[in-house]
Amino acid sequence: MIIAREKKKTNIIEYILYMWQIEDMIRANEFDLDKINKNIIQNFDQPEEVKEEMYEWYKDLIQRMENEQIKEKGHLNFLNEIIQQLDSLHDELTQNPKELEYIEAYNAAKPALKDLKQKAKGTVAGDVETSIQGLYGILLLKLQNKSINSATQDALASISHLMALLNDKYMERMQ
Repeated sequence: MIIAREKKKTNIIEYILYMWQIEDMIRANEFDLDKINKNIIQNFDQPEEVKEEMYEWYKDLIQRMENEQIKEKGHLNFLNEIIQQLDSLHDELTQNPKELEYIEAYNAAKPALKDLKQKAKGTVAGDVETSIQGLYGILLLKLQNKSINSATQDALASISHLMALLNDKYMERMQ
């Protein structure tokens, strides 16, 4: 909750990645608030009132995930809406001849995006969701201490650069 709040203010891409990780942690703890409290919340060095706020935050997320029927897979609607906003902005930027840096970054990332879309076999919609899923996949591999080959690292570097530029444009507009 504390980290999510800060990331939402500073980096919307990192916010989405973090929230996807939270969704997975809720699933890993079987939607059990007592387990989440023991395994996650109590590990934070925070005053009790902050831990209580975190408890309520997780409780709300659990309820939302259950209501939106994404217990097994999928993402919260409000996160999907942010991705749709980012997709619209991405489309706008790629069509704007004044956005040369963004267009160049997009062109550099296109081969990696195409490859990721093929591997996803139709489970992702646009370039932004594909990019975020690719970055999330790398995050999961790193958390599992799995090696990442240099070709994958290079491909995701171009996607990461594109998402950094998109984040900057998004944050500018949100101010």
